[in-house]
Amino acid sequence: MVRPKLSIIIPCYNEAAGLPNLVQQLTPAVHKLQREYEIELIFVDDGSTDKTYELLQHYYGQQKSNIILRHERNKNLGAALKTGFAAASGDLIAALDSDCTYSPELLYTMVKMTNNNTDIVTVSPYHPQGKVNNVPAYRVFLSKSVSRIYKILLPSPIYTYTAMVRVYKKGVIKKVQFNSDTFLSVTELMVKSILQGYRVKELPTELKVRQFGASKMKTLSVIGNHIGLIGAIISHKILKTKL
Repeated sequence: MVRPKLSIIIPCYNEAAGLPNLVQQLTPAVHKLQREYEIELIFVDDGSTDKTYELLQHYYGQQKSNIILRHERNKNLGAALKTGFAAASGDLIAALDSDCTYSPELLYTMVKMTNNNTDIVTVSPYHPQGKVNNVPAYRVFLSKSVSRIYKILLPSPIYTYTAMVRVYKKGVIKKVQFNSDTFLSVTELMVKSILQGYRVKELPTELKVRQFGASKMKTLSVIGNHIGLIGAIISHKILKTKL
């Protein structure tokens, strides 16, 4: 029997210090998935200035099923996701953080949650059964606050709109276009998917603080981007403008 194919997109930017940890956690997760799925790992080095690209080649460059892509300069998270999505050939397409703030082991459960009534599965630390562990309070406040606003504005009961780690049916990725090249991209993709009628499930999850390297998110820029997207949603709902 032909196994369904799962593409896993992993954007990386100056993650050399944390890549051994990623390998350690990702390897058993992939082995478990390979019992039932053909796995395509797609790494996108987003213009790193450290040894990220060299280490990706060292750990993953020898396997033909793995794809390692490289931006000549840093283009930000949304651009890295676009590059990875464009290269993906799976029936299901997952996005995974390289810093393991969400365990790669979650992918197996998330993939199993996709069905005829579910197009997207997302991790959800802000679900009542979710958990946040040692993440800076200001980041949690920002993310929770904007997620609550989106929950009010959109016809979906989900609690978390800002997490990147998700599993999508390939039709979602092929049909839903997002414009942002920044961290806003993951929220924009979720918002547009919901407005286009795609169905979402949440996996209550623990969000952990990263152990290696530093976050690449620029808080003030992210706040401004969310304000813009919220305004666009309101305009879309009231004035029927294109989102």
